[in-house]
Amino acid sequence: MRRPPGLLPQPEQPGELRSRPRPSLQGCGIPSATELRVVSLRPPAVADLGGSVAHAALTEPDRLWSAQEVLSRPSPVPAAAGVYGWYFEKAPSTDLAAGHLLYVGIAPRYMANRTSTQNLRKRVRYHYRGNAAGSTLRLTLGCLLGIELRRVGRSGTRMTFGKAGEAALSQWMAENAEVCWTEHDEPWTLESELISRLDLPLNLDQNRHNPFHSRLKELRSQARQRARELPVSA
Repeated sequence: MRRPPGLLPQPEQPGELRSRPRPSLQGCGIPSATELRVVSLRPPAVADLGGSVAHAALTEPDRLWSAQEVLSRPSPVPAAAGVYGWYFEKAPSTDLAAGHLLYVGIAPRYMANRTSTQNLRKRVRYHYRGNAAGSTLRLTLGCLLGIELRRVGRSGTRMTFGKAGEAALSQWMAENAEVCWTEHDEPWTLESELISRLDLPLNLDQNRHNPFHSRLKELRSQARQRARELPVSA
């Protein structure tokens, strides 16, 4: 009797299963068990996808956040790892465009020997209210705005804009600087790609290709040299 399509054949008897020879895989284009290899199922484009998501989040943010909002409690900035970008309603230099993404940073940075305690919330808040010794963004902005850099502390090795200068810089940032961010477990894997793809004139590290790089580097160098020639500030 012909079996209707889609129906399975009746199970064979155990003796029949044991007596049936196992078909050979040779010549069928199918690798034998000894030829099989374990391969990673992770898509090769995962890193690139993360970079694309971060690129879009920083260049086309849903919104920008002010100093007042970031420094409020509870802060809208997550205590998580990620990448952040800075926009300026008024550019710190006439050679830079207002209202554009000018700087990108990450938190935390990669550390081979210990775990960093930094995160987006700590880092972004520090940029708004810290000092030039701990924030390369603040150092850059202060130099561009013409605030005098000074040696501070007992040793005189740390350089900031002093109490008055840092307060003036914080006020300028409160009026002109806005920030956005996106979370990422390993932000250091995205930094080089973002700097290479985006026009970020306020970034110095890994950014020699930017037309503003040499001028900014020289400006900061001159500010440090002048600070070394001045007495240590109280």
